[in-house]
Amino acid sequence: MTPAFLLDLDGTLYTDRGAVPGGPGTIAALRLRSIPFRCVTNTTTRTRTALAARLAGYGYDIAAQEILTPAGAAVAHCRARGFHRIAAYAPEAALEDLAGLELGEAPAAVVIGDLGERWSFALLQQAFAQVMAGAEIIALSKDRYFLQRGALTLDAGPFVAALEYATGRTATVVGKPSPEFYRVALDGVGGDPGSTVMVGDDLWSDVRGAQQAGMRGWLVRTGKFREDQLRESGVVPDQVIDSVADVIRAVARDT
Repeated sequence: MTPAFLLDLDGTLYTDRGAVPGGPGTIAALRLRSIPFRCVTNTTTRTRTALAARLAGYGYDIAAQEILTPAGAAVAHCRARGFHRIAAYAPEAALEDLAGLELGEAPAAVVIGDLGERWSFALLQQAFAQVMAGAEIIALSKDRYFLQRGALTLDAGPFVAALEYATGRTATVVGKPSPEFYRVALDGVGGDPGSTVMVGDDLWSDVRGAQQAGMRGWLVRTGKFREDQLRESGVVPDQVIDSVADVIRAVARDT
Protein backbone atom coordinates (compact mmCIF):
# COMPACT_ATOMS: atom_id res chain seq x y z
CA MET A 1 0.00 0.00 0.00
CA THR A 2 1.33 3.44 -0.94
CA PRO A 3 1.52 5.55 2.24
CA ALA A 4 0.39 9.10 2.88
CA PHE A 5 3.06 11.50 4.07
CA LEU A 6 3.44 14.15 6.73
CA LEU A 7 6.44 16.33 5.97
CA ASP A 8 8.33 18.56 8.37
CA LEU A 9 9.38 21.96 7.00
CA ASP A 10 12.51 23.50 8.53
CA GLY A 11 15.41 21.08 8.22
CA THR A 12 13.45 18.73 5.96
CA LEU A 13 12.04 20.69 3.01
CA TYR A 14 14.36 23.64 3.51
CA THR A 15 17.11 25.09 5.69
CA ASP A 16 18.21 28.69 6.08
CA ARG A 17 20.27 28.13 2.93
CA GLY A 18 17.18 27.42 0.84
CA ALA A 19 15.35 24.36 -0.47
CA VAL A 20 16.83 20.96 0.25
CA PRO A 21 18.10 19.73 -3.15
CA GLY A 22 15.42 17.64 -4.82
CA GLY A 23 12.73 18.77 -2.40
CA PRO A 24 10.49 20.66 -4.84
CA GLY A 25 10.73 17.71 -7.24
CA THR A 26 9.59 15.37 -4.47
CA ILE A 27 6.44 17.42 -3.88
CA ALA A 28 5.76 17.47 -7.63
CA ALA A 29 6.23 13.68 -7.76
CA LEU A 30 3.83 13.14 -4.85
CA ARG A 31 1.19 15.18 -6.66
CA LEU A 32 1.82 13.36 -9.95
CA ARG A 33 1.28 10.02 -8.21
CA SER A 34 -1.76 11.31 -6.25
CA ILE A 35 -0.01 10.48 -2.98
CA PRO A 36 -1.62 12.55 -0.20
CA PHE A 37 0.61 14.72 1.99
CA ARG A 38 0.52 17.55 4.48
CA CYS A 39 3.28 19.75 5.84
CA VAL A 40 3.46 19.82 9.63
CA THR A 41 5.62 22.21 11.57
CA ASN A 42 6.21 23.44 15.09
CA THR A 43 7.34 26.85 13.93
CA THR A 44 5.64 29.82 15.55
CA THR A 45 7.61 32.56 13.80
CA ARG A 46 5.47 32.61 10.64
CA THR A 47 1.79 32.26 9.79
CA ARG A 48 0.66 29.54 7.40
CA THR A 49 0.33 32.14 4.66
CA ALA A 50 3.87 33.37 5.27
CA LEU A 51 5.17 29.79 5.32
CA ALA A 52 3.50 29.07 1.99
CA ALA A 53 5.08 32.23 0.54
CA ARG A 54 8.50 31.15 1.81
CA LEU A 55 8.05 27.71 0.29
CA ALA A 56 7.01 29.25 -3.03
CA GLY A 57 10.21 31.29 -2.98
CA TYR A 58 12.13 28.03 -2.70
CA GLY A 59 10.29 26.51 -5.65
CA TYR A 60 7.65 24.51 -3.79
CA ASP A 61 4.02 24.26 -4.86
CA ILE A 62 2.37 24.04 -1.42
CA ALA A 63 -0.73 25.97 -0.37
CA ALA A 64 -1.30 27.47 3.08
CA GLN A 65 -4.20 25.03 3.58
CA GLU A 66 -1.72 22.15 3.25
CA ILE A 67 0.30 23.36 6.25
CA LEU A 68 -0.54 22.57 9.87
CA THR A 69 0.95 24.68 12.69
CA PRO A 70 0.47 24.44 16.48
CA ALA A 71 -1.28 27.81 16.90
CA GLY A 72 -4.58 26.53 15.54
CA ALA A 73 -4.34 23.51 17.83
CA ALA A 74 -3.82 25.85 20.79
CA VAL A 75 -7.00 27.77 19.94
CA ALA A 76 -8.97 24.52 19.71
CA HIS A 77 -7.55 23.32 23.04
CA CYS A 78 -8.39 26.59 24.81
CA ARG A 79 -11.93 26.62 23.46
CA ALA A 80 -12.46 23.01 24.53
CA ARG A 81 -11.30 23.90 28.05
CA GLY A 82 -13.39 27.07 28.16
CA PHE A 83 -10.34 29.33 28.27
CA HIS A 84 -11.03 32.77 26.83
CA ARG A 85 -8.12 34.84 28.15
CA ILE A 86 -4.49 33.87 27.69
CA ALA A 87 -1.01 35.27 28.00
CA ALA A 88 1.01 34.55 24.88
CA TYR A 89 4.80 34.31 24.97
CA ALA A 90 5.15 33.86 21.24
CA PRO A 91 6.16 35.79 18.11
CA GLU A 92 3.78 38.20 16.37
CA ALA A 93 3.03 35.61 13.68
CA ALA A 94 1.70 33.19 16.26
CA LEU A 95 -0.46 35.92 17.79
CA GLU A 96 -2.16 36.34 14.42
CA ASP A 97 -2.99 32.64 14.32
CA LEU A 98 -4.23 32.78 17.94
CA ALA A 99 -6.97 35.18 16.88
CA GLY A 100 -10.22 34.57 18.75
CA LEU A 101 -8.56 34.35 22.15
CA GLU A 102 -8.30 37.39 24.39
CA LEU A 103 -4.90 38.57 25.62
CA GLY A 104 -4.96 40.08 29.09
CA GLU A 105 -4.36 39.98 32.81
CA ALA A 106 -5.20 36.97 35.00
CA PRO A 107 -4.99 34.51 32.09
CA ALA A 108 -6.43 31.01 32.22
CA ALA A 109 -3.41 29.77 30.26
CA VAL A 110 0.06 30.87 29.27
CA VAL A 111 0.92 29.90 25.70
CA ILE A 112 4.63 29.36 25.07
CA GLY A 113 6.15 29.65 21.60
CA ASP A 114 9.60 30.40 20.24
CA LEU A 115 10.64 33.87 21.40
CA GLY A 116 14.31 33.19 20.71
CA GLU A 117 16.52 36.02 21.92
CA ARG A 118 13.49 37.92 23.23
CA TRP A 119 13.37 35.61 26.25
CA SER A 120 14.53 37.28 29.45
CA PHE A 121 14.44 36.64 33.18
CA ALA A 122 11.62 39.17 33.49
CA LEU A 123 9.45 37.35 30.93
CA LEU A 124 10.06 33.97 32.53
CA GLN A 125 9.29 35.44 35.94
CA GLN A 126 6.03 36.89 34.63
CA ALA A 127 4.98 33.57 33.11
CA PHE A 128 6.02 31.77 36.31
CA ALA A 129 3.83 34.07 38.41
CA GLN A 130 0.84 33.52 36.11
CA VAL A 131 1.19 29.74 36.30
CA MET A 132 1.56 29.85 40.07
CA ALA A 133 -1.68 31.86 40.14
CA GLY A 134 -3.46 29.01 38.39
CA ALA A 135 -2.83 29.38 34.65
CA GLU A 136 -2.24 26.26 32.56
CA ILE A 137 0.99 25.97 30.57
CA ILE A 138 0.31 25.38 26.87
CA ALA A 139 3.40 24.69 24.77
CA LEU A 140 3.13 25.30 21.05
CA SER A 141 6.11 22.97 20.87
CA LYS A 142 8.66 21.43 23.19
CA ASP A 143 11.41 21.02 20.64
CA ARG A 144 14.91 21.16 22.07
CA TYR A 145 16.81 23.00 19.34
CA PHE A 146 16.88 23.81 15.65
CA LEU A 147 19.49 24.70 13.04
CA GLN A 148 19.98 28.42 12.41
CA ARG A 149 22.77 29.89 10.31
CA GLY A 150 24.74 26.67 10.63
CA ALA A 151 24.51 26.48 14.43
CA LEU A 152 22.23 24.55 16.76
CA THR A 153 19.98 27.08 18.53
CA LEU A 154 17.71 26.69 21.58
CA ASP A 155 14.06 26.17 20.66
CA ALA A 156 11.01 26.67 22.91
CA GLY A 157 11.39 23.37 24.80
CA PRO A 158 14.07 24.49 27.29
CA PHE A 159 11.93 27.46 28.35
CA VAL A 160 8.85 25.26 28.72
CA ALA A 161 10.94 22.86 30.82
CA ALA A 162 12.11 25.75 33.00
CA LEU A 163 8.51 26.71 33.80
CA GLU A 164 7.57 23.08 34.46
CA TYR A 165 10.50 22.66 36.83
CA ALA A 166 9.86 25.90 38.69
CA THR A 167 6.10 25.44 39.07
CA GLY A 168 5.83 21.68 39.39
CA ARG A 169 3.21 21.75 36.61
CA THR A 170 3.24 19.76 33.38
CA ALA A 171 2.73 21.63 30.12
CA THR A 172 0.12 20.61 27.58
CA VAL A 173 1.96 20.29 24.27
CA VAL A 174 -0.30 21.09 21.32
CA GLY A 175 2.29 20.83 18.52
CA LYS A 176 4.41 17.83 17.58
CA PRO A 177 4.71 15.28 19.20
CA SER A 178 1.22 15.72 20.68
CA PRO A 179 -1.10 12.84 19.68
CA GLU A 180 -3.87 15.40 19.16
CA PHE A 181 -1.72 17.31 16.68
CA TYR A 182 -1.00 14.12 14.76
CA ARG A 183 -4.69 13.21 14.74
CA VAL A 184 -5.51 16.54 13.07
CA ALA A 185 -2.71 15.96 10.58
CA LEU A 186 -4.05 12.48 9.80
CA ASP A 187 -7.48 13.96 9.15
CA GLY A 188 -5.82 16.30 6.66
CA VAL A 189 -4.36 13.49 4.57
CA GLY A 190 -7.40 11.27 5.00
CA GLY A 191 -5.18 8.43 6.10
CA ASP A 192 -4.95 6.00 8.98
CA PRO A 193 -1.89 5.74 11.21
CA GLY A 194 -0.68 2.43 9.82
CA SER A 195 -0.45 3.78 6.27
CA THR A 196 1.04 7.19 7.10
CA VAL A 197 4.71 8.18 7.31
CA MET A 198 6.14 11.19 9.11
CA VAL A 199 9.35 12.50 7.55
CA GLY A 200 11.51 14.90 9.54
CA ASP A 201 14.86 15.80 11.05
CA ASP A 202 13.81 15.73 14.73
CA LEU A 203 14.26 12.40 16.47
CA TRP A 204 11.77 13.16 19.24
CA SER A 205 9.00 15.33 17.77
CA ASP A 206 9.01 13.82 14.28
CA VAL A 207 10.16 10.22 14.57
CA ARG A 208 9.26 9.09 18.09
CA GLY A 209 6.14 11.27 18.18
CA ALA A 210 4.84 9.74 14.97
CA GLN A 211 5.65 6.22 16.14
CA GLN A 212 3.80 6.79 19.40
CA ALA A 213 0.81 7.91 17.32
CA GLY A 214 0.90 4.60 15.42
CA MET A 215 2.65 5.91 12.31
CA ARG A 216 6.05 5.24 10.83
CA GLY A 217 8.82 7.77 11.41
CA TRP A 218 11.50 8.41 8.81
CA LEU A 219 14.56 10.46 9.73
CA VAL A 220 16.34 12.65 7.18
CA ARG A 221 20.07 13.36 7.34
CA THR A 222 19.51 17.08 6.75
CA GLY A 223 18.75 20.04 9.02
CA LYS A 224 19.71 19.37 12.64
CA PHE A 225 20.46 15.67 12.07
CA ARG A 226 23.48 14.48 14.05
CA GLU A 227 24.86 10.95 13.83
CA ASP A 228 25.83 10.89 17.51
CA GLN A 229 22.31 11.89 18.54
CA LEU A 230 20.87 9.06 16.46
CA ARG A 231 23.20 6.57 18.18
CA GLU A 232 22.60 7.83 21.71
CA SER A 233 18.92 8.85 21.67
CA GLY A 234 17.34 5.42 21.99
CA VAL A 235 14.95 6.39 19.18
CA VAL A 236 14.90 3.91 16.31
CA PRO A 237 13.55 5.39 13.05
CA ASP A 238 11.70 3.08 10.69
CA GLN A 239 13.99 4.40 7.97
CA VAL A 240 16.90 6.82 7.77
CA ILE A 241 17.15 8.53 4.39
CA ASP A 242 19.67 11.05 3.12
CA SER A 243 17.03 13.68 2.42
CA VAL A 244 13.40 14.24 1.45
CA ALA A 245 14.55 13.75 -2.15
CA ASP A 246 14.75 10.02 -1.37
CA VAL A 247 11.07 9.70 -0.40
CA ILE A 248 9.82 8.60 -3.81
CA ARG A 249 12.66 6.09 -4.18
CA ALA A 250 11.85 4.66 -0.72
CA VAL A 251 8.16 4.36 -1.63
CA ALA A 252 9.01 2.51 -4.83
CA ARG A 253 11.25 0.14 -2.89
CA ASP A 254 8.66 -0.61 -0.21
CA THR A 255 5.60 -1.07 -2.44
